[in-house]
Order: sequence, then structure tokens, then C-alpha cells
Amino acid sequence: MRIAIVGPIPPPNGGMAMQTKQLIRLMDEAGFDVTHIATNGAYRPAVIGHIPVVRALFRLCVYLFTLLRSLKSFDVIHLMANSGWSFYLFAMPVIYIASWYKVPVVMNYRGGLADEFFAKDWRWIKGAITRVKKVIVPSDFLKQIFEKYDVVTTIVPNIVDLTIFDVHQPALNDDSLHVVVTRNLELIYDNKTAIEGFALFSKQYPNATMSIAGTGEQRSELEHQVASLELNERIHFLGRLERNEMAKLYSSADILLNTSLVDNTPNSIIEALACGLVVVSSDVGGIPCLVSDNKHAFLIPPSAPQRVADKLIEVLLNKKTAQEIALNGHNMVTRFTPEVVIPQLITIYQGLR
Repeated sequence: MRIAIVGPIPPPNGGMAMQTKQLIRLMDEAGFDVTHIATNGAYRPAVIGHIPVVRALFRLCVYLFTLLRSLKSFDVIHLMANSGWSFYLFAMPVIYIASWYKVPVVMNYRGGLADEFFAKDWRWIKGAITRVKKVIVPSDFLKQIFEKYDVVTTIVPNIVDLTIFDVHQPALNDDSLHVVVTRNLELIYDNKTAIEGFALFSKQYPNATMSIAGTGEQRSELEHQVASLELNERIHFLGRLERNEMAKLYSSADILLNTSLVDNTPNSIIEALACGLVVVSSDVGGIPCLVSDNKHAFLIPPSAPQRVADKLIEVLLNKKTAQEIALNGHNMVTRFTPEVVIPQLITIYQGLR
């Protein structure tokens, strides 16, 4: 079976890019003839990448030409899709061109803003979605959104390779607590609240430290925030980490803190649970569908620094309970392993033939 996987790959290390990269490798290892068509392909010549506007048009033209030339040669197209302009620019061309060539498309929809996007643009995107042979989503959260528009979906979880992570029980020591944040430095992930909440928490636990792994447009603003709070020695910006570096970071940590405003099924939470960390997260989007409060993780309202601080304090005051919840979370993530997910995808591909 010849499979085209259409989607971004790192850099940057976003959730969809990492899922695309893993899927390409795992389907190849499963013995399929896999071709990747990148939505964020490298600029050739490289100088084009330094010219605003022109680089975007150039990349789009190359992408469309590649689709027109190659999609007809595949048996199945696995399309990684997101909300907003990304759907119009990268998903819709695949769907319509594949439909013209009569090649089935499996659309792997992953947009955390799906509800807002569909409500606003459904009349424009409905035609494309009805041409997709199979819609798969990583969470019940997205499944419920599609049901509002009478679109049947199948849940296929995110893939997490647990072999690169070492599980440990978080010590949760008052004098050496290590909190990590592993989201990109963008507005929707609200790292500002994470920093502010940690600052409030550290007034009671002055030996705690926090590491922030990720890149993004807000880095300067967040660094200024840390400096203004006089926490430069306690909060460290690590930049973009490779997978092995991220695994080492998790191994050194006690708590993952996630304060995103919009989310679907964040890999960072799954990876942290795989390592045995205590997870404290905002309860937005699909996160409550991924983990249950006080069972797998601790969920708090978004944009609430004081609630962040209070929950971190609660974790330290109830170490045994927090460690038991972390263990529950770790046991839950086995459903995200390649050994579980890849057979589900193969069954879906074969059902289209």
C-alpha cells in the first residue's frame, strides 16, 4: 500500500509536527511504502526564506505543484489538518485534488479551536469535509464537536513512544522541587500565568525552581516578566529541546505545569505522565477528556495565577496523594503507544480499499 502523509515536521517541535514525524517513521517500520509531503518544506534556494510574503507564496506554490503532480500515485492519503487559515491553505487543496484523482483521504483533524472555526466557517469548509473518506480525531472533545455537524469520526489517540522516557516517582521535596513548562512561548499557551503562579507559590517555597522549554514570539516579554519578579535565578528558559533532551528534562522534574488557553490533546501532558510526573493543568478544550481531575492529574481554571499557586502548594502538602495520582496517569498512557495506535490506523487504511 502506497501512503502519502501530508503534514508539517520539525522544526518547530509543535504537537502536529511531532505526530507527523513519528507517524512517517512508524508506518515505514510497519512495511508500508510511505511518502511525506511537507506543508512546511524547506526553501530552495534558502535565500527565499528571508523575504517576507514572497517566502509564503513560494512555499504555497511549491506545495500545490507537488500535490498536483504526486497525489494520483497513492492508495491512501493521511492528511494532518488544523483549524483556521491552515485548513484553507494546506488541507483543502489536498482534499479537492485527491477527490479529483479518486484517491481516498483520511483526515486526521487536530485543531484545538475547532469549535470556533466550524461555527464561523462551516459553510465554506463543509464541501471539503464531505469529500473526506474518513475523519479521525485524537480525542472525544473533537468527536463531540464534529457530531454537532453530523460528521462521524473515529478516535485514534496521539502516538507517544514511551521507550525514550524513563518513569520515576516524583520526590516532591520542599527544598528541591522542580517544575517544568514544555509549551511554546505563544499567547495561546499563557506562559505568563505559569510564571505569575510560580512566583506566588515560591513566596512559600523559596527553593523551588522552574524550567521553561520552548521557543516563540513571547520569549522577550516573558524574560522581562521573570526579571521584574526578580526570579532569574529560579526560572530558566531552555529554548527548543530535542527529544532526548526533553526526556532528560522530564527525568529531572517533579511537576509539569500547563496553563494553556486553547488545547486539544497535548503531547506534553502525555509525555509527562509517561515519565511519572505530577501534572497540574488548565481545564480547557480537550484536556478534561484526556485526564480526569484528581484521578490522573490536577485541573484548574485558565488565567488564574493564584489557583496555580494554590494547587502547587496543595500537591506538596499532600505528597502521597499526588504521587498516587501521578501513578494513575502513568498507567493510563499505555493506550498512546505505537503498538496500540498503529494497528488502528492500518485497519482504517485497509477499510478504504
